[in-house]
Amino acid sequence: MSHVVRSGLWLAFFAAILLSWWMMYAMSVDMDLDWIGRPGEMGQRMAAMDPRMPMYMPMANFGPLFAMWAIMMAAMMFPTMVPTLRSYEDLMASADGTRAGWLGVLVGYFVVWVAFAALITGVQLALLFGGVVDMLGIAKSPWFTAALLLVVGGFQFTRAKEICHGVCHSPMMYFLGHWKTGFAGGMRMGLGLGVFCVGCCWGFMALGFVGGVMSLLWMGAATFFMVLEKLPQIGHKVTKPMGVALVVAGLAVAGNALISGG
Repeated sequence: MSHVVRSGLWLAFFAAILLSWWMMYAMSVDMDLDWIGRPGEMGQRMAAMDPRMPMYMPMANFGPLFAMWAIMMAAMMFPTMVPTLRSYEDLMASADGTRAGWLGVLVGYFVVWVAFAALITGVQLALLFGGVVDMLGIAKSPWFTAALLLVVGGFQFTRAKEICHGVCHSPMMYFLGHWKTGFAGGMRMGLGLGVFCVGCCWGFMALGFVGGVMSLLWMGAATFFMVLEKLPQIGHKVTKPMGVALVVAGLAVAGNALISGG
């Protein structure tokens, strides 16, 4: 019976990931965007809209924009949870972990990322009404793009990144140091892990403003890299090289802006 429950929960977990990605794809199609995030004719008209226009525009309102970010968090961050949930399962065999606790870890983790979704929704609206990004969440200025790339790239070399990544990279150590039983205990640990995960990965979410927050290419690339960062064998080897790549990209964008007078 326990094997059936385990299989059912894992299937539901992966089904939620697939559903989230399908919903993001459907949204991008509705907004006339290709998989890279480039708008078609209708999408270009949407991108050029002024958020202060006297008409209802979902991307200029907190509710629909927050829903989009919350779904995006599920699509991008649930795949990164697989090593964490597997670590908890190991403790179900060697300690007193339970399937309810497993669910609690998942819920607590997602609650933190939904809170982050609310925060970044507010940031996007501030950037939108401030004229920094367009209606599709694409940066209007190459200088903003360059600054964002440099900040996120530089963060990869900070002590804060090292600490947060250390927890995300070795969830077993976190569990052993903060062990709580039952659903409530699992949720407390999930909340803690979620906070460290946000501290580790917030920059890759912010990079959505470089090419557009509805770019499936950015979503896929960011998810892939965040999964790599959490793999026990190679996670610690990819963090700084990615920082170098982002800093070089930021300098290239700034250099191009200087040459072109942008």
